[in-house]
Amino acid sequence: MLDPASGSSDVVAAGGIGGLAWLLLALPAFGALVLLLGGRRTDKWGHLLGCATVIAAFAYGLVLFFDTLGRTGQRTSELHLFDWVPVNALNVEFGLRIDPLSLTFVLLITGVGALIHIYSIGYMAHEAGRRKFFAYLNLFVAAMLLLVLGNGFVTLYFGWEGVGLASYLLIGWYQYKPEAASAAKKAFLMNRVGDLGLAIAIFILFKELGTTQYTEVFARVGELSAAEVTAVTLLLLLGACGKSGQFPLQAWLPDAMAGPTPVSALIHAATMVTAGVYLIARSNPIYNASADGRLVVMVIGAVTLIIGCIIGCAYDDFKKVLAYSTVSQIGYMILAVGLGPVGYALGIMHLLTHGFFKAGLFLGAGSVMHGMNDEGDIRRMGGLARKMPITFVTWALGYLALIGFPFLSGYFSKDAIIAAAFSEPGWRGWVFGGAAALGAGITAFYMTRLLILVFLGKPRWRDLKSEDGRDYHPHESPPSMTIPMIVLAFGSVGAGFFFDADHNLAGWLTPSLGELQEQHGVLSHGVVNALVLGLSALGVLVAYLLFGRAPQPVTRPERVSFPVRAARADLYGNALNEALFARPGTWLTRALVFVDNKGVDGLVNGSAALLGGSSGRLRRLQTGFVRSYALSMLLGAIFVLGALLMVRFS
Repeated sequence: MLDPASGSSDVVAAGGIGGLAWLLLALPAFGALVLLLGGRRTDKWGHLLGCATVIAAFAYGLVLFFDTLGRTGQRTSELHLFDWVPVNALNVEFGLRIDPLSLTFVLLITGVGALIHIYSIGYMAHEAGRRKFFAYLNLFVAAMLLLVLGNGFVTLYFGWEGVGLASYLLIGWYQYKPEAASAAKKAFLMNRVGDLGLAIAIFILFKELGTTQYTEVFARVGELSAAEVTAVTLLLLLGACGKSGQFPLQAWLPDAMAGPTPVSALIHAATMVTAGVYLIARSNPIYNASADGRLVVMVIGAVTLIIGCIIGCAYDDFKKVLAYSTVSQIGYMILAVGLGPVGYALGIMHLLTHGFFKAGLFLGAGSVMHGMNDEGDIRRMGGLARKMPITFVTWALGYLALIGFPFLSGYFSKDAIIAAAFSEPGWRGWVFGGAAALGAGITAFYMTRLLILVFLGKPRWRDLKSEDGRDYHPHESPPSMTIPMIVLAFGSVGAGFFFDADHNLAGWLTPSLGELQEQHGVLSHGVVNALVLGLSALGVLVAYLLFGRAPQPVTRPERVSFPVRAARADLYGNALNEALFARPGTWLTRALVFVDNKGVDGLVNGSAALLGGSSGRLRRLQTGFVRSYALSMLLGAIFVLGALLMVRFS
């Protein structure tokens, strides 16, 4: 079997240490199973088991990493577990692909995931049913590991859907809160749109190539026509947009902040939102065959990073600002992998550095909220640096890494992407490089605003009370929360330098992504670095002049300019989705399911009388049915279009 992404050499069967790779999936899955089936009997020690399984998976991942690193030749192997779907011509193998790309994600998922599990011990200490929370975390980690370790698109899809289920459970943890329940449903349904694109791409690959396994698909990409390759790249991109919160499917991600802060850190820093970047990077032989497909990926990345930056400037909710920052930073990664061989490794490098500093920023936000009666409004904070010194220092290091302060992690990864974007020929270099550089300046502005309003200036909380009438008594978090933040701060400082030195990461990823190609563009790297530093410094200065020199109001101003109103309304992304998709779907359903006074209305009234319930309640059920049916009809229409697309290529 030949695999161009693995140096055109044979993919060998996993043996030795690699023969136990199934433990990576089994350990967290076992933890989830025990905690879900054990019930209340596991309440006293369930959190410890949840942490232990992920720590054990990380330990084995390290052993497997060093074993693979020590090989002088082939570093790509596959572990066959069983024949999963043997149906006529379709033979889907359930196996694991062990190579530099999958191992990189294994260490990120289990390493950062273990720190978040430990942090959750303190953060969720007073939550009822805490062991169930850890069960969901374990389930999430197991699904994410299956996603990155699967050796074919169908296996990836299995993990892809498992991640969607676990994220639904975690985002909706506070299900008694309407906003949390709504956010969970929104994330689940918007991701289904992207998942449909991924599914149709898999259908096309099987129809044309007769296989969905990576090794065979990547070796036979040349058998696909140009139109088929482009269609597959665009459909895979649709899947990536759903999971990674990219335009036009970005609206679910900020709402997902309704879940507990450890969920925000796990989903929005190191795991779920990076799945789309992984999908495109893993499918690099397909994208290498379609310049048009890569161009669309770059456009989506550039548009999203600007959207995320602009909206992040207008929010006063601590975690939502960080959420839109994640939308923007994932945009940088998508832009990078859209650059092709010039940017695949750079996108993964920024994904890793982002995993450190963004997880630290989210955990720092959770620490602040933990010490502030769960307050999330940054205008009700201020002056917390003295009250929470460990949180402040670790958060500030993450902030500096994110804005690209020289020689911290983000400086090496984000600036490299901007320089690579400027290396595109002609107008592309100016457009994509300019958008990425502009995004760096805006990022520095909104993150400095966040730093000032939360940690510096006058302690505005002293004259206020929380919603439940309590006074604020901000205090430092317990060691179970601060120690993971300290560890992540070290990654925020030094990870970028280590990955960049002598192209350590790019060289390691070569068997999976190919050689990192460097090319000279419209601006030299030195000029790009100077430009980005100048724009970032300008962003910091403007934020200080606006928010650092005068006392800030505890409520946000309502009389603001149109750009600010638009940013507060998420640049009307939700309104656009409502107008283009939700309402037409509802109208379509109402046309198909005609409701008149003697028909369904009579049935509702009669059912209410028979069951002793209120007609109002049953009407609400009816309305929910209509809306759900509208969505299913809309997705069905998309599916039909996908089927017609397949017929077009037959």
